[in-house]
Amino acid sequence: MRCACDSGQETSLRCGKCGKPICPRCLVQTPVGARCPACARLYKLPTYSVSTAYYLKAMSVALVLAVAMGIIWGVVATMVPVFNFNLLLAPAVGYVIGEVTSRAVNRKRGTGLAVVASAGVGISYLVNILFRLGGGFIPNLSVQFVLFNLMALALGIYIAVNRLR
Repeated sequence: MRCACDSGQETSLRCGKCGKPICPRCLVQTPVGARCPACARLYKLPTYSVSTAYYLKAMSVALVLAVAMGIIWGVVATMVPVFNFNLLLAPAVGYVIGEVTSRAVNRKRGTGLAVVASAGVGISYLVNILFRLGGGFIPNLSVQFVLFNLMALALGIYIAVNRLR
């Protein structure tokens, strides 16, 4: 017999449902036995099937949240001028952006949505800096300050990505 799916490779296997001959390279192992790709019905889980409309909704929600959370971040950081406070604020911003974006797209998940949420955290951090610069904030550009802020930003992005991955 020759494989019905491939380039006619010789085989002695058959699909457990339709009986078509299939080679070991084409067969799909399912809980009920070997099947041809047509009978196995390979498809993505609906949770990971994200349409363009969902991406647009996620981008708009993440952008609005990024601006709002950036302003809140700037206000709180101005009111509590503790050096390491960004290590708490950034993960909180990441959680809020990731969670609200996830809920806005009906709990869909995927790499693209994780990128949208991480960009939202980055935009939020930039809005925070710009808000504080407008209020007369003079950033400390020491290596320690920059490293703590980068670590805080990385934590926020990590938490946002985990909400949507």
